[in-house]
Amino acid sequence: MGQMDDLLRLLKDHGGSDLHLSSGVLPRLRKRGGLEDIAGQPVLTDGALAALLQQITPPDVWANFERANDVDYAYALPGVARFRVNLFRQEFGRAAVMRIIPEKIIPLEDLKLPPVVESLAHTRDGLVLVTGPTGSGKSTTLASIINKINRTYSKHIVTIEDPVEFVHQNERCIFSHREVGRHTKGFAPALRAAIRQDADVLLVGEMRDHETISLALTAAEMGLLVFGTLHTNSAAKTIDRLVDAFPATQQAQARLSLSESLYGIVSQLLVPTADGKGRAAATEILVRTAGLPNIIREGNTAMLYSIIQAGRSQGMQTMDQCLLDLVGRKTITFEEAYGRALDKQTFERAVKQASELAGTSPSGPPAAPAGGAAGTPPAPPPPASPNKSGVFRRPPS
Repeated sequence: MGQMDDLLRLLKDHGGSDLHLSSGVLPRLRKRGGLEDIAGQPVLTDGALAALLQQITPPDVWANFERANDVDYAYALPGVARFRVNLFRQEFGRAAVMRIIPEKIIPLEDLKLPPVVESLAHTRDGLVLVTGPTGSGKSTTLASIINKINRTYSKHIVTIEDPVEFVHQNERCIFSHREVGRHTKGFAPALRAAIRQDADVLLVGEMRDHETISLALTAAEMGLLVFGTLHTNSAAKTIDRLVDAFPATQQAQARLSLSESLYGIVSQLLVPTADGKGRAAATEILVRTAGLPNIIREGNTAMLYSIIQAGRSQGMQTMDQCLLDLVGRKTITFEEAYGRALDKQTFERAVKQASELAGTSPSGPPAAPAGGAAGTPPAPPPPASPNKSGVFRRPPS
């Protein structure tokens, strides 16, 4: 379709994840987490950028952007990929970010995630959350889990997104892809309707507000398998965020509903690999055990770390445990792991002990103010004894 399509092809050919276009600067792409100028491209004026963007933006969407100064939509380039597009205005004029969405969904087995993540595709009901900051691979992980369900079971899967990202082909399942703004007025109305649409599985692109969260919990309690995302980086913060979305007078009921419906949380980060050639997924994983509902009901989220640490044999792990494992396998460097560790002092001691046992010496941590890094949480209490109840695994339907 023109120069815009050429830039999107270049993004894919160079292994980038996002294309950044902004008035007054060179086009840039994000590669392995960092931004790089695109060689041979001119600085974009506001008028030139508007002409580029209109090559791939439907007229009604462009008109909406001109009115609201911010719009999201998806653009498909056949044979290349789909792209999630955000157009916005900033101080110097128009700007846009295009994120690549691969046309082919990566099989769950190829993501090199812990095996327990696959078990999430085989549960019958409950709430499963994949969390992490923007660009952490949440959508890719969810798409792979949904793809596993599609290849294994015969179910009706309803996805509610803004915009639709991965488009699944009907294999054993039937898909109903719904886009906020095009097919429904919002997440909440679509969730209400899905409960009456004989859905077996729901994918909620983003759980933004108390009404959406409440309806997702209700759907899970009614026997649906509900997948959702949040921008949190640990299981404890995810549970607190869900509960805090409710008014104070409703939080006790929210904790009760969450305790009965939550099945698993996968918190994910992408960390640059030691060889500089890519990024590795670091995950914190919580799955339902006998003690989890009571901890949620009582609001004792600090004890979640004990649950996770005691559940290593069931596939659970804290983020720090995963980072430590990646350092031990030399997949990522100590410096990259240390910068993302939640309990830095304990993490540093663990790396030092592992290095002494291996007869090696790790690099020292970055300099920190006296008394430890600001905002470092206290070390989680050690578990009194392993959790003997194991994980509740619902039978596949």
